[in-house]
Amino acid sequence: MMSEIEGAANWVAEARSVVVLTGAGMSAESSVPTFRDAQTGLWERFEPEQLATEEAFRANTSLVWSWYVWRSILIDAAEPNAGHEAIGSWQKHLAATGGFLTVATQNVDDLHERGGADGVLHLHGALQNYRCLDCNTPVAYDSRSAAIRPGQEFDDDNLLDPVTCSHCATGVLRPGVVWFGERLPEDVFSSAVHAVQHADLVVVVGTSGLVQPAASLPIIGQEADAKVIEINPVPTGLSNTADVYLQSTAAATLPRVLNRLLA
Repeated sequence: MMSEIEGAANWVAEARSVVVLTGAGMSAESSVPTFRDAQTGLWERFEPEQLATEEAFRANTSLVWSWYVWRSILIDAAEPNAGHEAIGSWQKHLAATGGFLTVATQNVDDLHERGGADGVLHLHGALQNYRCLDCNTPVAYDSRSAAIRPGQEFDDDNLLDPVTCSHCATGVLRPGVVWFGERLPEDVFSSAVHAVQHADLVVVVGTSGLVQPAASLPIIGQEADAKVIEINPVPTGLSNTADVYLQSTAAATLPRVLNRLLA
């Protein structure tokens, strides 16, 4: 592992245009469960399609709305981990020295922003960017106003009423995530493609590499001659083709890889 970290650290020191692609494993180290992890306990009797489609939301609005508000409160209570903070510091260092770092994430939380990163590309949307289901107008909503305490288990016997849109007064709010059957935000994905096509280095952290089209981004970077570093505790389909595969987690490894650059 040490030689691989040294090799990764050398590329980090040389790179001037960097893209960091992150997935659920990045936030899991901040105790944010993945969608599948959240199916344990009460949620083992639900399929994702019952929680993450527009059809499911319209069919059982209180259930789906309550689950997303519960997730939002859980995320509010989470803290950025050392990996988030390392990425934020790296971005600031490059900006100060004439370089550039883009963060593109499949995560719908704001932990990258709270870890110091700017201009984060949320490929699958952002949970707390609420909008009207019917008129599509963005509407501010503070999930902390709901009667759910941080750390409280979800209680599907006491569901929340959906929140009416303050713009059209007829529709209800929905979370700003990309549900199954919906397209990724085109401008966000296009920006991510442009970034990897012009990157010296692509760092892939905590993603299974199974969800398309996000999984295509490191391949696009490789085709444009970028070096690729993968950090993941479990090997993926990318691991054998990455220039360096570090079998570890973001919080444990990113600070070590960046130590020389940021010291």
